[in-house]
Amino acid sequence: MRRRLVCAQMMTLCLMLTACGQSADAGGDELALKIRAEYISMSSCAGQVELTADYGERVYQYSIDFSYEKDGELALTVVEPENIAGITARVINGDTRLEYDGVSLETGPLSGDGLSPIDGLPALLSYAREGCIAECGFEALDDTEALRICCRDPQNKPGEGMEGALWFDKNTYELVKGEISADGYVVVRCDFISFTFL
Repeated sequence: MRRRLVCAQMMTLCLMLTACGQSADAGGDELALKIRAEYISMSSCAGQVELTADYGERVYQYSIDFSYEKDGELALTVVEPENIAGITARVINGDTRLEYDGVSLETGPLSGDGLSPIDGLPALLSYAREGCIAECGFEALDDTEALRICCRDPQNKPGEGMEGALWFDKNTYELVKGEISADGYVVVRCDFISFTFL
């Protein structure tokens, strides 16, 4: 039964990749499918990310520890800036709850109309698992050879609407960097200090 499920998922992945666009690097297509399969089957992950949210006139920077459980929650705990360190956002089935020092505040469902810094990491993980792959290719990021995957609505042109760009270590498949753009302008950037499959 499990073999049929994995086979069905891989067939779906192949169809999604070919339907969404062409890659500039043929070797990247095959690796993109392997990475997508890894993120679909991933049960959990954890790490630390440097997150930058750019609202044009205001730019916010955060250092965040995160942990993700496939059928559970995504927990994001602020490490820096120091004045808000310890605040934790828990995202469960689209509902967000903020916690600090034993007090919990429910914030309701994530908005589809706007993108807050809290939405950045969940959005990137969603792009990794199910975003429509428009293009992919290899790039060097510092000392890391990475596969860059760009996801967007197949009806949109490059730089139009929402796009997610993800850079994966081509050997470990770990996320190295991610960006979310609105109409060609990067609004959220995540630089992964660490990323571990658990």
